[in-house]
Amino acid sequence: MAMPSVNLLSLLLLCACVSTQADDEAALLAFKAAAIAGGTDGGDPLASWNGSGGTGGLCSWEGVRCGRRHRRVVALSLPSQGLTGTLSPAIGNLTFMRELNLSSNWFRGDIPESIGHLVRLQTLDLSVNTFSGALPANLSSCASLMILRLASNQLHGSIPVEIGHKLRSIQKLSFANNSLTGAIPGSLANMSSLYFLNLNANQLDGLIPLELGSIGGCDKGLENLYLGDNKLQANDREGWEFIASLANCSQLQLLSLGNNSFTGKLPNSITNLSTTLQYLNLGDMMISGFIPSNIGNLFGLKVLVITNTFISGMIPDSIAYYGNLEGPIPASLGNLKNMFILDLSTNRLNGSIPSEILKLPTLSYYLDLSYNSLSGPLPTEVGTLANLNQLILSGNKLSGNIPNSIQNCKLLERLLLDHNSFEGSIRQSLANLKGLALLNLTMNKLSGRIPDALSSIHGLEQLYLAHNNLSGLIPSSLQNLTSLSMLDLSFNNLQGEVGPRVILALTWHADLAPQITSWLRHFIKQVDEICGGAPQFHLAPCFMPLLEKKKRKLSKSLMVALTLISVLVFLVLVVALTQLIYKKLKKSHGNQLTPTIGEHYERVSYHALSNGTDGFSEDNLLGQGSYGTVYRCTLHDHGTTVAVKVFSTQQSGSHRSFVDECEALRRARHRCLIKIITCCSSINHQGQEFKALVFEFMPNGSLNGWLHPEPRMPTIRNTLSLEQRLDIAVDIIDALDYLHNRCQPPIVHCDLKPSNILLTEDMSARVGDFGISRILPESASKALQNSNSTIGIRGSIGYIAPEYGEGSSVSTHGDVYSLGILLLEIFTGRSPTNVMFRGPLDLHEFSKNALPERIWGIADKTMWLHTDANDSVIKSRIDNCLVSVISLGISCSKRQPKERTLIQDAAIEMQAIRDSYFKFARSLAVEHQGVAPSLQ
Repeated sequence: MAMPSVNLLSLLLLCACVSTQADDEAALLAFKAAAIAGGTDGGDPLASWNGSGGTGGLCSWEGVRCGRRHRRVVALSLPSQGLTGTLSPAIGNLTFMRELNLSSNWFRGDIPESIGHLVRLQTLDLSVNTFSGALPANLSSCASLMILRLASNQLHGSIPVEIGHKLRSIQKLSFANNSLTGAIPGSLANMSSLYFLNLNANQLDGLIPLELGSIGGCDKGLENLYLGDNKLQANDREGWEFIASLANCSQLQLLSLGNNSFTGKLPNSITNLSTTLQYLNLGDMMISGFIPSNIGNLFGLKVLVITNTFISGMIPDSIAYYGNLEGPIPASLGNLKNMFILDLSTNRLNGSIPSEILKLPTLSYYLDLSYNSLSGPLPTEVGTLANLNQLILSGNKLSGNIPNSIQNCKLLERLLLDHNSFEGSIRQSLANLKGLALLNLTMNKLSGRIPDALSSIHGLEQLYLAHNNLSGLIPSSLQNLTSLSMLDLSFNNLQGEVGPRVILALTWHADLAPQITSWLRHFIKQVDEICGGAPQFHLAPCFMPLLEKKKRKLSKSLMVALTLISVLVFLVLVVALTQLIYKKLKKSHGNQLTPTIGEHYERVSYHALSNGTDGFSEDNLLGQGSYGTVYRCTLHDHGTTVAVKVFSTQQSGSHRSFVDECEALRRARHRCLIKIITCCSSINHQGQEFKALVFEFMPNGSLNGWLHPEPRMPTIRNTLSLEQRLDIAVDIIDALDYLHNRCQPPIVHCDLKPSNILLTEDMSARVGDFGISRILPESASKALQNSNSTIGIRGSIGYIAPEYGEGSSVSTHGDVYSLGILLLEIFTGRSPTNVMFRGPLDLHEFSKNALPERIWGIADKTMWLHTDANDSVIKSRIDNCLVSVISLGISCSKRQPKERTLIQDAAIEMQAIRDSYFKFARSLAVEHQGVAPSLQ
């Protein structure tokens, strides 16, 4: 009789198992219905959730994992699935769940209270969604939790005190990048296993509780503590005591406190922190005083950030970034034997470079002492940096010869010695740096020849030797540098040709253009005349070789010379006679103007342009301006695509615009200016006058289309990253600096705006549309007398300098104003003609009022599609970058012309802003590879 009882019990257990698994299935289907209610970002990621079909039932569903014995759901992991709905309260019915990961989706609404029913839950990750509301009060019921991540949502309210009392097993806790308020509860100290705490980027205020220092006791405890980007307080009266308490955290590796409401002097107790500390961020706060002299006790420290503080004075035995540091570099820095990066750039340091820091055994990533006032020779000990990847000494006053010992830096990839006073010749020994990708010796006093040995550095991608006293022939062996993408030899006394396919036509100042072996990010600076080269460069053919090969016999050379002289005399007479006839014909045509753009380019016919645009059809329309329309055109004879600007000859002023643009482009050549290919002045099919300019085709259109994409659904494919915007800004300012200061006579663009900034295939910028540009007279007095506009106010609404509306003369100050507005538009994403700008509020005032506290409120949010701005370190650096570039835009767009930043100063500042951010991005990449603490 016992056997039936056993069978009955087994049957009851089986029914119970089936019933509870059915409950799990119902909960999952309810979860699915709510999760996809708002649609999905892509296909249906839960397509496999179709009832209990399949051999594994619900345990085979996407993201679901079941226990081996009871077949209950123990894990639900669906990160980055594009789910856009809400989180169903039915999630609380999955009572066997140990892991719930829904990170990086688009979940919205509140986190349901029922999540507190999951008493077995060990991992809860809802980070990077759009959850709102307060933290669930009964979250503390999940007493088994070890990992809790709710970062990067829209949660508000305070942190419940109960969390600290009941979640004692928590190891990693992250509430970063929300809108949490109130004080940090001291009860968090009860989390005896906590080693990672991230509360960055909230609105927490009050004092930091002393209890945080007691987490985990003496032998273990916090390793990573992120409290930056809040409103936490400390001053000389109270608040800094927590630093002393953190000395108990013997395993502390990372402490981020930047961008809080700390004031007063930096306490000496900072030096009592754990020697395991590798990263300390105190930047972006109003702290003052000096760096404690014994901070060298933190011998494990790799990065100390004191950016944008009032800390000043001499450097103690430590390392700092971008501050107001002055005086000599202390030799005691050589005692920091574990340092792999040393960056003291952009300070006011002086004196010589101590040889001790050139002997640091672990210095391997980069040494950057750029933009200080360091002087004297570069010590020969530089050769001991055998493992260094980058040596950056730009912008100092270093002198003497470049030491031969530098050849021992076998792993160097980037060597920047530009803007110094180095003398002597370029060392042949540089050829031993076989891994070198960038060599910059611009703006020194180097002389002699360019050594042939440089051509043996086969991986060299960028070579800058401009503004020196180099002379002699350009080594023909440079053509062997097949990786070379950037070459600048301008402003030297060089002559000759580079390779058999590109011949350089030299002017008196010897500006040169290299053979480029791959399509470029940057082209050649300060090129005056280029000819020959590969067809894709659209350069004029060379009619005369620059160098005669001296292999012929003397008598033959003499005969050729006499023949050439005779021919030249005859040609001179013909040209003189032609010019005389031409002048008479020109007078007979009255005031008719003829552009001179065709003197370097082959003219193209009206028929070729008409055929290439399908009769100027709307299908090929690229844009329309004040005086003309731009079409995409395929020149069938050449098989190339170009852009054709057809002028509206019936409109008043269009003929003048055509001539002005021809004249401006004839005079100006720069890598960041749109390149003209040829022009057409003819008669169309209706017998009417036809005038057009042919430009290189810009495949990525204008900057305006990227700042204000249509349709207005921003994606990573139709918006610009912060890095791209910085590059574009540098290109635009470089072009303007060239037009104003290095083009003779100077040219004022008069219509700088996003639609006139065109983007190449690699997203570098080209300034175009010189239709209303103005070539300034040679003398200043003549400029003052004759520079009034003849076509009314020049420019576009929103970008016109205010003085033009008051009748002032056209000047370079007007371009600088337009540039300032353009910079603000690039980084805020707001047009100056936006309907929000009314009355006294304009883009300038809007941006000015936001500095510095509300910079994130005005920044173009489409940038964050490309950049993870959740981490405090990244966010702090982006914040610095944005404040700097917006400040520059404000400075350039001041109402009074004489108060605006000079364009040459703006160019230097913009390059420094970009280079500083790019350098940080590179160092951060190294940190993520395990060199520094991970940023989570």
